[in-house]
Amino acid sequence: MMLASAGLLWMGWTGFNGGAPYVASTDSALAALNTHVCTTTSLLTWLILDFSVFGKPSIIGAVQGMITGLVCITPGAGVVQCWAAIIMGLISGSVPWYTMMILHHKIPLLNKVDDTFAVLHTHAIVGALGGILTGFFAVPKLSRLFFLVPDWEKYTGLAYGLQTGRRAAGFKQMGVQLLGIAFIVCLNIVTTSVICLFIKLIVPLRMSEEELEIGDEAVHGDSL
Repeated sequence: MMLASAGLLWMGWTGFNGGAPYVASTDSALAALNTHVCTTTSLLTWLILDFSVFGKPSIIGAVQGMITGLVCITPGAGVVQCWAAIIMGLISGSVPWYTMMILHHKIPLLNKVDDTFAVLHTHAIVGALGGILTGFFAVPKLSRLFFLVPDWEKYTGLAYGLQTGRRAAGFKQMGVQLLGIAFIVCLNIVTTSVICLFIKLIVPLRMSEEELEIGDEAVHGDSL
């Protein structure tokens, strides 16, 4: 069931990224291709790390690697080359693997966070990586096709800015990417806090320690 759901997610995400240009074009085809390339690379990287460190791969690890690949490539699916998508897949399959499987258990604060779905690692960290890597690998000509701007050098990835001597444009784009990440983080913190505080006025946000000891299934009368 988990693999079936993951497959549906992957298929839907292909349309999500491929449909971003709102037109059937070379750019939309590239976005769909990069989605598969990055996701496949990320999935295999996660499985290889699982096998190398823990002695065996896992289905859960495969799905986690798939998700991190999908999240990472989304910001730049239509504006990076396939070789860059492979690099993004290697990073999205290794960095969150390390933060989730190794670093998470070493930081006391993270051990206290109730993050059942590992959203911090599979979405927050990888989403930030995707934004930064997009700012680094974005191809000016592809950006022109994607954003439909006449000046093809308006959106210049740092790698191409350094290559063509447009360092200022490249660093500016990286700054824009980092500013966007900071804005999204602040927006999520504020809006989520407001929503939680509103819900808290109606129902408790967390079970009591006694109920947690019993378990949520028993509290709701669903235990066998």
